[in-house]
Amino acid sequence: MIGRRGGVMLAMALTAGGCTTTAAPPASSSTGTVRERIATLALRQVAFGSVSLIPVRFAHSRIAGPFEDGGRRLYCISTRMSGRTFGKPERPKLVVREEAAALTVLRDEEEVCEGHRSEPFPELDSPGT
Repeated sequence: MIGRRGGVMLAMALTAGGCTTTAAPPASSSTGTVRERIATLALRQVAFGSVSLIPVRFAHSRIAGPFEDGGRRLYCISTRMSGRTFGKPERPKLVVREEAAALTVLRDEEEVCEGHRSEPFPELDSPGT
């Protein structure tokens, strides 16, 4: 049973994990290829299990892009993530904007990914899957 103090700490942790902003901090532009940097950025996102206490695995990851949308250079990433839930895998998605070699996560813009051809994204898949 969780005591009063433990319940308050749990509530604070859950609330902090659910906070969203319009953009994540830009990823470093000096390490690896664009695809490797996008995979690293995705793994830092809560939706992709960054704060999970249980190890997660990724399989069948896909990337679309780069493509232009309203003057923006975008990439769309999707994967099947297992490990946090028992049974059906989660299907997180991410939209990343590339501008002047900096990568930024765009929130609530998954509709821009519709209709774009995707290809396998092994840089995100877990080893052995």
